[in-house]
Amino acid sequence: MGTGHFFWVIFYFASLCSASLANNAKINFREKEKKVLDQILGAGKYDARIRPSGLNGTENLPTYVYVNMFLRSISKIDDYKMEYSVQLTFREQWTDERLKFDDIQGRLKYLTLTEANRVWMPDLFFSNEKEGHFHNIIMPNVYIRIFPNGSVLYSIRISLTLACPMNLKLYPLDRQICSLRMASYGWTTNDLVFLWKEGDPVQVVKNLHLPRFTLEKFLTDYCNSKTNTGEYSCLKVDLLFKREFSYYLIQIYIPCCMLVIVSWVSFWLDQGAVPARVSLGVTTLLTMATQTSGINASLPPVSYTKAIDVWTGVCLTFVFGALLEFALVNYASRSDMHKENMKKKRRDLEQASIDAASDLLDTDSNATFAMLRQCEVHMQAPKRPNCCKTWLSKFPTRSKRIDVISRITFPLVFALFNLVYWSTYLFRDEEDE
Repeated sequence: MGTGHFFWVIFYFASLCSASLANNAKINFREKEKKVLDQILGAGKYDARIRPSGLNGTENLPTYVYVNMFLRSISKIDDYKMEYSVQLTFREQWTDERLKFDDIQGRLKYLTLTEANRVWMPDLFFSNEKEGHFHNIIMPNVYIRIFPNGSVLYSIRISLTLACPMNLKLYPLDRQICSLRMASYGWTTNDLVFLWKEGDPVQVVKNLHLPRFTLEKFLTDYCNSKTNTGEYSCLKVDLLFKREFSYYLIQIYIPCCMLVIVSWVSFWLDQGAVPARVSLGVTTLLTMATQTSGINASLPPVSYTKAIDVWTGVCLTFVFGALLEFALVNYASRSDMHKENMKKKRRDLEQASIDAASDLLDTDSNATFAMLRQCEVHMQAPKRPNCCKTWLSKFPTRSKRIDVISRITFPLVFALFNLVYWSTYLFRDEEDE
């Protein structure tokens, strides 16, 4: 046997021995970890029903629980039900002097548990929760870490549906504040106090996408409440959502503008095209009414007027006004025809009277009357020209004048309404929101 071969045999046996020693060390370490758990959580040694003592083991001080969370997703914000759904990783941290243990010279950093009932837990609940559930796939998404100094870290992944009272006066140009409230259910502030963890207590996933909203910012605050049973500690997170306006611009505002403009086509049609003008007016009116009802169906019935109600109401009024305009034109057209017939009869009678009188008068008399009439015309004061009357005089009938005036008045008034509407709702102060 060569020297090299002998060396490899020695190295192989050394490796086996070192692996066996490492495995034995790991087994011994796990055995020590089990012994530590039995020492601090064994039967008759720890009672999870008793609240931990206060700071530095002081009995008459409350237990301080530090809270932080990680918002994983916000799935929906429902305007009709006034609620939103969120999935988060929720964490609590407190100190329990009874859980201190030897860290084996820094080798045992912490102990991990998956059963929350083994240690004392704060009685925190979400006060504005409607529905909620834990995640149990593949295993329950929860753990408890116990550190050598007695600090306890509790982490769990949960999904919640929370109430979000909304003010829809500026809808769909609004911003909404949805809160996440956490409070103690049974322990008063004399026994339990919740505090936000220093630094960054609330974190949000970077690629958060919402279909119709944008999360502008979030604020953490305290919301302690007093009842007839005592004062209870409370924490809250205010999430400020801004509604994305582009969706509503394409789906609501532009179609409504198009319907209003289409209703003005009636002003350019001939007065005698009664079926065409009536069909156009009724069709645009029914379409606008359907659009309005569809918008209101997706919103809760509230007692105040929303910004979208002002828009749809004015657009519906313009479409209805275009239909009424044709009714007025039709009535004026028939009136013009009646007046034209009466004038024609009167002219025929006057012409007959003039013809009869001219037979009785001589040529000199006629010349005298003509001179007197010419003098009368020259003695009258000259009238100042009126641009509007001069322009309207180009259209002989009253019905045609109504159509011409409507062609100008309706677009101008609608443009003025747009100016007032957008300047009111777009350039408003944030305090008014």
